[in-house]
Amino acid sequence: MIINGSYTSIRTGITWHVRYEEIDSFDSILHVPIGAAGAFCFSDNKLVLVYAKKRDSWEIPGGGREEGESFDECIVREIKEESNMKVLELIPLGYEIYTSHKTDEINYILRYAARVEPYGDFTADGAVDGEITEIKLINPEEYKQYFDWQERSDAMMNKAIKVLQIQN
Repeated sequence: MIINGSYTSIRTGITWHVRYEEIDSFDSILHVPIGAAGAFCFSDNKLVLVYAKKRDSWEIPGGGREEGESFDECIVREIKEESNMKVLELIPLGYEIYTSHKTDEINYILRYAARVEPYGDFTADGAVDGEITEIKLINPEEYKQYFDWQERSDAMMNKAIKVLQIQN
């Protein structure tokens, strides 16, 4: 499944064309310069959201890939850093390509589904900027109250619920 859409950054005003492709394995895109990953994480059938203070928004856990990290290592680290959750199961959903007519930038982002459990109580992100300051566990059907990527997020959420067998 391929879904085309657009996204306008509130911070920069730049409009990006976004192409989402649903895939079951990332093997076919290992050559692509993936810069980041994000995961639809579920703990006890609840969707895990993190609050990014700098962007004033609720988001799924995720972030940039560090040098030498595999895709899976990146998302496992980001989930732990941002939510203090341990990944029990990790399944590829697909990937997004962000392109803009204003810039030459092309950004590739992997999307995962993850079953997680807490290591312990949540503490604010230990990163220097303390970007993630809160987490929230919600019923999956309520996610559009927090973020909405239109058809793309619907497709990702539906696949995540299906592959993880989440009970609503």
